[in-house]
Amino acid sequence: IDHAIQAITIALMISAFMTVANFSSLGDRLNAAPNWVYAVLIVILFLIVAGYFAFFEWIWSGQTPGKRWLKLRVIREDGRPVTFWEAVVRNLLRSFDMMPAPFYSIGLISVFVSSIDQRVGDLIAGTVVVREREPRAPHLDDRDDDVAAAPAVRDRRNDCVSEAGGRGQ
Repeated sequence: IDHAIQAITIALMISAFMTVANFSSLGDRLNAAPNWVYAVLIVILFLIVAGYFAFFEWIWSGQTPGKRWLKLRVIREDGRPVTFWEAVVRNLLRSFDMMPAPFYSIGLISVFVSSIDQRVGDLIAGTVVVREREPRAPHLDDRDDDVAAAPAVRDRRNDCVSEAGGRGQ
């Protein structure tokens, strides 16, 4: 999901630049643009590719849209939420984990070697990806409407068992 969002964002940027270039002389200007224009475009691309994960993990307490959908979360090894710097470190090392691209071979090896399934970025940043707890079913005492009926049900069940001669106990 996260890579799809990144790809769509980059595709929209490219189509916007192409549309503007077709209706103006921007295409000619872009070809003759100074190096700082290319540098700005490279920084924007880097922010989309590398900053996406760090931004969402920092703002959404360790989750990106894809992690939220899969009920995953990045936390520190001590259980506290990740800080901005930990999110940045673990995601800047994502390109190292991907080597050789696009197979995540180094990242996979480190996950299998690590005792708590951490990739290299997690090991350096001191973070770990965990599965969110599923909400547990409410306890009988937590539900007001059923609590009043519960003793009557229990008494009726006991009466039935007594009438049956204590069978089923």
